Amino acid sequence: MDDSGLFAPGAGDSLVGRDAELDRIRGFLADPERGGALLLSGHAGVGKTVLLNAVADAVRSTGSRVLRAAGVEFEADVSYSGLNQILLPLYETFDELDRAHADALRIALGFGSGPAPERLVVSSATLMVLRHAAQTDPLLLVVDDLPWLDRASAAVLGFVARRLNGTRVTFLGAMRSGSETFFHRGGLPEYEVPPLDTASALALLGTRFPTLAPSVRRRLLSVAEGNPLALLELPAALTGQQRLALEGLPAVLPLTQRLQVLFVSRVSALPLDVRRLLLLATLEGTGDLGILRASARQAGYLTDLDDLAPAEQDGLVAFDDGTRRLVFRHPLIRSAVVEACTSADRRAAHRALAEVLAGESERRAWHLGEAAVGPDEEVAALLEQAARCVAARGDAVGAVAALVRAADLSPRDADRARRLAEAAYIGADATGELSGASELLASARRADPGLRQSPHATAATVYLIINGDGDIDTAHRLLTGCIESGAHRYDAKDPALVDALHLLLLLCFFGGRAELWAPFYAALKRLRPEPPALLSVAAMTFSDPARSGTAALPQLESVLRGVQEETDPGRIVRAGPAALYADRMADLREPSWRVVRQGRDGGPARRHISAMVHLCLDDYLTGRWDECIDLADEGTQLCQDSGYHFFTWYFSYCRAAVAAARGDDELADSLTDDIVRWATPRGVGAAVHFARHARTVAAVGRGDFERAYRQATAISAAGTFASHAPHALWVAFDVVEAAVRTDRHTEAAAHVRAMAEADLASLSPRLGLLAGGAAAICAADDEDAVKMFEASLAAPGLDRWPFDLARVRLAHGERLRRARANSECREPLGLAQKAFAGLGAHAWEARATKELRAGGWTEAASTPAGGVLTAQEWEVADLAASGLTNKQIAERLYLSHRTVGAHLYQIFPKLGVTTRAALRDALAAMKH
Repeated sequence: MDDSGLFAPGAGDSLVGRDAELDRIRGFLADPERGGALLLSGHAGVGKTVLLNAVADAVRSTGSRVLRAAGVEFEADVSYSGLNQILLPLYETFDELDRAHADALRIALGFGSGPAPERLVVSSATLMVLRHAAQTDPLLLVVDDLPWLDRASAAVLGFVARRLNGTRVTFLGAMRSGSETFFHRGGLPEYEVPPLDTASALALLGTRFPTLAPSVRRRLLSVAEGNPLALLELPAALTGQQRLALEGLPAVLPLTQRLQVLFVSRVSALPLDVRRLLLLATLEGTGDLGILRASARQAGYLTDLDDLAPAEQDGLVAFDDGTRRLVFRHPLIRSAVVEACTSADRRAAHRALAEVLAGESERRAWHLGEAAVGPDEEVAALLEQAARCVAARGDAVGAVAALVRAADLSPRDADRARRLAEAAYIGADATGELSGASELLASARRADPGLRQSPHATAATVYLIINGDGDIDTAHRLLTGCIESGAHRYDAKDPALVDALHLLLLLCFFGGRAELWAPFYAALKRLRPEPPALLSVAAMTFSDPARSGTAALPQLESVLRGVQEETDPGRIVRAGPAALYADRMADLREPSWRVVRQGRDGGPARRHISAMVHLCLDDYLTGRWDECIDLADEGTQLCQDSGYHFFTWYFSYCRAAVAAARGDDELADSLTDDIVRWATPRGVGAAVHFARHARTVAAVGRGDFERAYRQATAISAAGTFASHAPHALWVAFDVVEAAVRTDRHTEAAAHVRAMAEADLASLSPRLGLLAGGAAAICAADDEDAVKMFEASLAAPGLDRWPFDLARVRLAHGERLRRARANSECREPLGLAQKAFAGLGAHAWEARATKELRAGGWTEAASTPAGGVLTAQEWEVADLAASGLTNKQIAERLYLSHRTVGAHLYQIFPKLGVTTRAALRDALAAMKH
């Protein structure tokens, strides 16, 4: 058998995630002269047959011969039926055997008459026929479902398989793990086919069922446990609505006919008492033996746990001695148990479990809901209450399911609509199932056409608007109208109202315009008895921190302490806006990572996105730039996958900010252009402000201070902090530096006064550093400036913000160098240079290096000027050669344009040139 084409590109393309298995079989088949046998084992549905088919097709494509057989349950008692499948294609070659062996084969296979031949003679004859057939071309025998082979065929083929080494015949068989066969007892090499890994399982689902909702996909992955057949069949058993998450999934997933054949038949063969015990264990879910015993007694079953022995012997369940719990061997067995029982049995089991779990309100409510057969307000109310508890633990999908079931059991249309609206809100706000939320919202409105003023219904609508093609103004108008006309009486304990106000807070921020905030403040003021602490703090630190942030810091401190042990991901991500502009995101890092890890494990997508946004923003400020980019890439993909397209701009901004700081102007410009083009028609002013911040950093980095000034002051004019434009805090230092460098000293001084009046140092140590640095830059007297720099740099804990710290140190060193304090300037400049290098901010690193050189510092190698030019002349010449004007050079080097002209007047004759073009060539020659 020539294997040169075996599994070549294109071979086995339908197999997903089976490269390792194919490599193992390829190795087995590598030498066509070696022969031998290999048994594939694995659980039902793991893909053994698909592997055998792929191997057979690949071998056949090389011109080699393949003979196949498969054990069949209804032929298991027909002697030699399996051997007949193998040898029938070789019937014409029987004549080449001696008469005794040829007759034995013909009689065994039913082609002749006579006394039954001895098994050993048939076995020897079979081996002879196969070896003879392989003389021309190598031969592969493929036998599937070995346990179902008839006993006679299994004995013969087992005999043959153990005697193939050194022949040109190869045997490849497959059997279910744990089954007993002649082959298994014969000591033949065995390879167990494992389940698919998570990535491969995802790829298989995505290829065959690309429209599955993320939450449905996660559920199927969990239940299938990498079983390919289950991955392909379970979605087929769901309705179209269920696949899109427009309808809730049952607690135990239904099985298709193929899966029933594999699993239900095994369960159905068990005694009734055993099936009932298994049903209780399935619906109880934890395998707790105490609950299982108690619920069996409650249901009136005259059984004991020892009666589960047949299920244990059949490999369906096991008892974990360590935890003392009943464990199902595979999740699909639970589905098979449910399929094998009647609906009456299921309701009875749920009622028994509800009685036993009377002290566990959430589980009891769920079982009562499953046992109910008609409207029941008492049970519906219990499910609604359970949904709130489940949501607070971060299980948004479970909360939606509980609310939908509560709605189904609601006698009154108004209650049904209210519960569906809350389910829609949670779906839109947390789970990532926007299409499902839309359908739930439509169902709620059909149940109660007067639902339009429901806060939850309107909030869900807002999410659908902003993640579609809608604009902020429309969403803001809908939500404020709902809040102002609602029947909530501004009760601060009304969860729907509080949820709506948190969303309105975000809409106002996204809009980036002061006038949007008036309805929010009015509603907040009317809350009774008082606004919730988290909402109250965010209203001050997130909306207009330059004016109200400092006053909220004591309350913010209390809120952040409470978040450390918080389990509700909704509260954790809501703390992010409150902490952002006070530079307190460090307090949220671990809670935010908990939410991200939960999201990666299938938790609420919207919460996951928000936590990643907060980590990215903190990563940018704290110099974790590589992590920032990685998280931003992951977040962008998550937004695309989950349908939360609105939030993509945050991640684009984070990538742009890092690119700007690192001098990748092309990427920064591309990303910020995309943000502005998307945000402007939708009225997302905050996104435009964020984009302008990244553009400002890029411009300062390359020394384009005119552009930097225009971009920074477009967020907020020099001399003031625009009302409700909080990102103006992040460009305050840039405004001053760019103003000084472009001879706008009046504007620079005005902005320094605005920073002092806002008392930024009280809001955050980082902002205090920048405010002090800005004041020092603007100071007219060098001695005063140096003192200001030293005071701002002396504050504790500034190492947490390495980029901002390095920028202030750079400005400090530049001022010292201008004051001719060359020896003193080297320390701050050296620290700045080292920090920029560590961050990968190479343009800033080069700027610090140039200042060091201008201050008399020399590297190990001499400067390219070779002593012809002074350090300052070299800097001027290099910038002039790059094409900058005298004014632009002056801005970069803190010189007057006249001084730059004077330097060039000296430089040209020193280098023997008369034009800037010749200057560039002369410098290039000197560098080499």
